[in-house]
Amino acid sequence: MAWLHPDRFNFSFLSFYCGVAIPFALGKRIEKGEKHSKIILQIIRRSAILFLLGLILAGFPFGLFGHNFDLATLRIPGVLQRIAVVYLVAAILFLKTSYKAQVYIGSALLIIYAILMTLVPVPGVGYSNLEPTTNLAAWLDNNLLTGHLWSIPKVWDPEGILSTMPAIVSAIMGMITGWWLRQDKDKTTKTVWLFVMGSICMTLGYIWNGWFPINKSLWTSSYVLYTGGLALLFLGFCYWFIDVRNSKWWIKPFQVYGLNAITVFFLSGLVGRLMYTIKVPYGNEDVGLSTYLFNNLFLSWLDPVNASLLWAIVYILVWLGLMWILYAKKIFIKV
Repeated sequence: MAWLHPDRFNFSFLSFYCGVAIPFALGKRIEKGEKHSKIILQIIRRSAILFLLGLILAGFPFGLFGHNFDLATLRIPGVLQRIAVVYLVAAILFLKTSYKAQVYIGSALLIIYAILMTLVPVPGVGYSNLEPTTNLAAWLDNNLLTGHLWSIPKVWDPEGILSTMPAIVSAIMGMITGWWLRQDKDKTTKTVWLFVMGSICMTLGYIWNGWFPINKSLWTSSYVLYTGGLALLFLGFCYWFIDVRNSKWWIKPFQVYGLNAITVFFLSGLVGRLMYTIKVPYGNEDVGLSTYLFNNLFLSWLDPVNASLLWAIVYILVWLGLMWILYAKKIFIKV
């Protein structure tokens, strides 16, 4: 089952934990009596900056080193762009609705999305389907964002318009979890409920998989529940060790990354694109700097799978070191 692979969960986890942070970040401000209008303006500002950073990543390096750049084909969807939209909607829901209303809204969005994707005939196709290029989400992306989609398929986007709807629910699940964790309840009770609700969500997602398959690219409703359940279990594990047992010796690297999360995501993306674009001689051809380093430092003595794994680990550790310097100097770049 390909959907069980860990790389299928990372973006869903990111959306979920973005939601978890909202009650902690905004809840304190509300309790201090800040006006909703002021908070909403800051939410809009933060979302706009995230969206802009995503567009910069999509367009970089803007014609440098022979790279062709054209606004007419700039990819509009993307990871940061989706996070921007998800955060905007979820944060406003937190300000304007109760947690019960959020449960109803999230449930309704998952059901509506499932109905749209599995029952509504796709124009030009004549029937509903979940195929990569002919499903309703792909049709909508291709018609509204023509020329601005992911460069590989060009006719659909994994961070497209319609699939952002269930991604919002991933954040809503996290937001309700964050609200629960802020309640004045026994920490052990909180931990138990994190594991219980995580197991229930995973079970519901697995059951729904029979009708609406778990799929990351389409961000299906079953995917939301299944990965949301996994995120709850992982959070329960961390909460038990960190907050209940006060075992914190192992969390420093995560703190270092987490306190400059957007910074490291953005800069590592820029550098990765730059390394791919800069050409250096290799044999009888010119290859990207990243390819050159990978082939000489890793692939020369490891098989492709292990070479790729070690390359990724080294890249992560290099950026961890850079972020540790910022952490030591108490430099935290916020959006």
